[in-house]
Order: sequence, then C-alpha cells, then structure tokens
Amino acid sequence: MRYDLKRDLGALYKPRSGRFVRVDVPEMRYLAIDGHGDPNTEPAYRAAVEALYVSGYQVRSAFKRRTGSDFVVGPLEGLWSSEDPATFVQGRKSDWDWTMLIPLPAPVSTEDVAEGLAAASAKKPDLPLVTHLTMTEGLCLQTLHIGSYDDEAPVLAHLHDELMPELGFTWNGRHHEIYLGDPRRTAPEKLRTILRQPVAPA
Repeated sequence: MRYDLKRDLGALYKPRSGRFVRVDVPEMRYLAIDGHGDPNTEPAYRAAVEALYVSGYQVRSAFKRRTGSDFVVGPLEGLWSSEDPATFVQGRKSDWDWTMLIPLPAPVSTEDVAEGLAAASAKKPDLPLVTHLTMTEGLCLQTLHIGSYDDEAPVLAHLHDELMPELGFTWNGRHHEIYLGDPRRTAPEKLRTILRQPVAPA
C-alpha cells in the first residue's frame, strides 16, 4: 500500500484558490525543526529543509522495512510566528520565527521515526536535530495562494483585518503554510501555497 497525504486528505491539501474555506484539521504528526530569521538568507533555514528531507526518506525506509508499504514524502510545510503579527503583512522576514515540517501518515510508528532519525543522523551528522511533533489545529481557515511568496501579504491582510473579524474569529495557533511547488523549479508566479490559520471564536 502507498500512502499519499495530498491524495488521502484531499480536503486539507487540495483547497481552491480565491477564497478561504473552513476545515477541521485532526491530530497529525510531523518531523520538525525550529528556527528564526529570513528564510531567503538564513543558512539555518536551508540546513533545516535538507535535514527534514534526509530524515523523511530515512523514516520512509524504516516504515517500508517494517510493513512492506510505502508513503510519499512531503510536502514541506511551515509554521510561522512573530512577536508582532504585522511583520507578515509588512514582509519583515528577519523577525519571523519558524518551524519547518514534513507530515507523516498515521500508520508510521514512533519506532519508524526513531529508526529513521537515527539513520539520518548517521548519514549526515552535521545536519541540525530533527524532532517528532504531534499537533491538532482543529478549526482553520485556509486557501490556495497561486503566486510568489512575497505576494501573500494582501491575502493575509484580508484574512486578518477583514475576514476573521467579520466571522467573529481570533487566532488559535501559528500561521501555517504548505508548499505544493518547488521554488527551485517553478516560476514564482506559478507557485502553489496553502495558507492556513487556526481560529477560534473571539
């Protein structure tokens, strides 16, 4: 059997562009690394992404050995926060805190993760430490943004300043992005990014 979260959880990973929709995100498990600073210039960000993918493929190998099944690694995801939420709309990236993620299918066991992380550390000992994170976001508003990352600001301003107050919601977690395109191979105007915000009644 081959697990693919983008296929198996289509309501969470295949939203339409142009409008925010409500989704209920259940408990999910991730490989994770924390960091701070501009993802375009901070070396620790690039090292974190590399470590996540090395670890993700090693966890997949451990899972395959144990079960005979397989899963698709990725997509890369990120949790973003700042002491001043306006930094996202203003694009002050050096003030951002981030946790980069690789989601894991439910059948992956804690033993698979431990074995995979140990193998990744042995293969690339200089990479930063990857941890195992469990998170339940619950009620969220999300949309598919098509375009460059820098063009997200007006979409987020609409969400924060108009839509959330109109619906009577406030923040209930960190801003969450899911990257469906590879910026190394995709033109900026064609990048596809899910923008997700956990919310709760104000």
